[in-house]
Amino acid sequence: MNTHRPDHAVNQAEPDGSSEAATYQRLRAHLEVLKLGTAAEALTGVLDAARAEQLSPTAVMERLLGLEVSHAEARRLAGRLRFACLPHSWTLDEFDFAAQPGVDEKLVRELAALRFLDDAGNVLFVGPPGTGKTMLAVALARAAVDAGHRVYFTTAADLAKRCRKAALEGRWATAMRFYCGPRLLVIDEFAYSRTAPDPDANAALFEVINRRYLKSSTIVTSHAGVASLG
Repeated sequence: MNTHRPDHAVNQAEPDGSSEAATYQRLRAHLEVLKLGTAAEALTGVLDAARAEQLSPTAVMERLLGLEVSHAEARRLAGRLRFACLPHSWTLDEFDFAAQPGVDEKLVRELAALRFLDDAGNVLFVGPPGTGKTMLAVALARAAVDAGHRVYFTTAADLAKRCRKAALEGRWATAMRFYCGPRLLVIDEFAYSRTAPDPDANAALFEVINRRYLKSSTIVTSHAGVASLG
């Protein structure tokens, strides 16, 4: 007896390409609504890789969201770097310890572990010009930024100038909150020009350091020794 399979049975067995395409478009739209733009852009490539590598649904989701997380972390790092206002992109690996035998390399590398931030500890780099004080301060600041901390770099002169301007404009409290906010504040060139000390500048520097004391960490660089900082 001859049997005949209806055409509609054949059609039901075939994959519905239009349905899969619609599902793909909905998935992409969901990602965009959730502002997961990187995942949305990578969706086609990840799905192609899933077919080629026979990835599980869990592996597909991990890969897709991993790309989004990496992009978000890079965006946050870029934001922290913009806020930090570091004058250079120096890292500790670029510092030539052999050229500066007076620098305690072991101590500096211990500082680079950033444990002093947990104790709100402070760091003072003292030495004549050209010994790498600013480079070391920036390298530690960059390490803190990379670790996810909020950092800000300023010179002592610029800090004093901004605080003086803020006081004249009635924004002294705002300025203090700004300088006390970062987890790590770097004050470069402390006591660089002391031929005619400015009482207002001294007051601003003292107030910032005093407010941060035992709360957040500060790195200070100075060519003048501790005994002459007064």
